[in-house]
Amino acid sequence: MMMTEFDNLIGEELDRWQRAGKVACFWLRDDDAVEPTAALDDFLATVSEFSVPVTLAVIPAHTGAPLVQRLEREPQVSIAVHGWSHRNYAGPQEKKQELGSHRPVADVLAELRAGFDKLAGLHAPRFVPMLVPPWNRIDKALVPHLPDLGFKALSVYGPEKPVVPEAINSHVDVMDWHGTRGGRNALELAIEIVARLRYTFDHGGVTGVLTHHLVHDQAVRDFLTALFKVTTRHPSARWEPVADILRDL
Repeated sequence: MMMTEFDNLIGEELDRWQRAGKVACFWLRDDDAVEPTAALDDFLATVSEFSVPVTLAVIPAHTGAPLVQRLEREPQVSIAVHGWSHRNYAGPQEKKQELGSHRPVADVLAELRAGFDKLAGLHAPRFVPMLVPPWNRIDKALVPHLPDLGFKALSVYGPEKPVVPEAINSHVDVMDWHGTRGGRNALELAIEIVARLRYTFDHGGVTGVLTHHLVHDQAVRDFLTALFKVTTRHPSARWEPVADILRDL
């Protein structure tokens, strides 16, 4: 695909926002961070080049001081809670889930509290009280307990549903999990982004882009660069820190 086609798809939709005097809000969520890696360095270099704020969903059980030290020079990064250990408790015929109904509610909540406290302590200046369930799945019975643990937002994948705490979801996943397990076709992603923008134009909300830095390939890198170029240069597009989105809800 020619990048001009990509630029035109997104650019023409943003032009419509500009004519209406509106600004489209984007946010970026990246899952499964634990420690400094070459993949994380590569990803952060891209978001830093375009000054795009990003929320890293960090797995509390497996992380520590090295990630804190690596992020000291990354002011655009926020930290959210990615479950506890990213361990699957579902059966072999079920979809993977850590925060399901397979264990006592009290046990799951105790882990989430530990994860919240650990990351809030390690990353105090950049921590946001948001839960990102591993595999984007959480049992409905757990959700009402989240505010008692300190969570002010929940982020899964797909259109937001009315919940407490507030939902700030991701809507466009760059990875082809069920096919190549590499980056998805850039034109397909552009079409999805435009569809989401058209929805938010009429109904409000944000457009969340979901990445997984540990498994990115060149297709993902090219897509992110193209997306950031067209959006950061357009007066009717804005990439927002998730803390700002939460504050505006």
